[in-house]
Amino acid sequence: MMISGVDEAGRGSVLGPLVIAGVSVDEHNLHKLVSLGVKDSKLLSPKKREKLAIEIRSIALICHVLFLSPAEIDVVVERNRKLHKLNRLEAQAMAKVISILKPDVIYVDASDVLAGRFGEHIAENLDFNPRIVSEHKADTTYPIVSAASIIAKVERDQVISQLQKKHGNIGCGYPSDPQTIKFLEDWITQFGVYPDFVRKSWKTAKRLKCKFDAQQKTLFGSSL
Repeated sequence: MMISGVDEAGRGSVLGPLVIAGVSVDEHNLHKLVSLGVKDSKLLSPKKREKLAIEIRSIALICHVLFLSPAEIDVVVERNRKLHKLNRLEAQAMAKVISILKPDVIYVDASDVLAGRFGEHIAENLDFNPRIVSEHKADTTYPIVSAASIIAKVERDQVISQLQKKHGNIGCGYPSDPQTIKFLEDWITQFGVYPDFVRKSWKTAKRLKCKFDAQQKTLFGSSL
């Protein structure tokens, strides 16, 4: 029997993509993931995640990764202005990954406050009927979801690393990172608009843009 896990990385970030990763293994090889010591990616160092990602791929029957761009996310958030619509987008993306994996049983880390509803939204987008186990903190409960969490995080880290090389220190991409805020402030001050790797619909990005626009209005208004 094929067992799969799906998880995401970058959901709350203001920079870069939301990454969905799925990992499938034969049920008889689940113990190998436990032996590797897989756990929630947030509990591992970057080097440990990278090492484990290679080992996970060697055990897995299939791994599949999907990237949701800031533009795709902005369309949903701006159109609906409700967090649950982002949940639906994520459920649809996870369904796309699951359709590639074609597992018998799928474990997912639920983003919706109602874990069961999140599983139902995934099922609505599938053309086959695997058993779906949708739970909060599944990445700490099920090694197969931990494996997916690690793959997703490593893939997203690679994107952020490439952005760092091109644009300098952008921080980790999350609103809680002062360096990320500084990067956004510096960019909007220099160019007046955000680059395509910024989620313009995020409150943080909007707040900084409104602050810049107000400053410009005051500056040019006072010069008239």
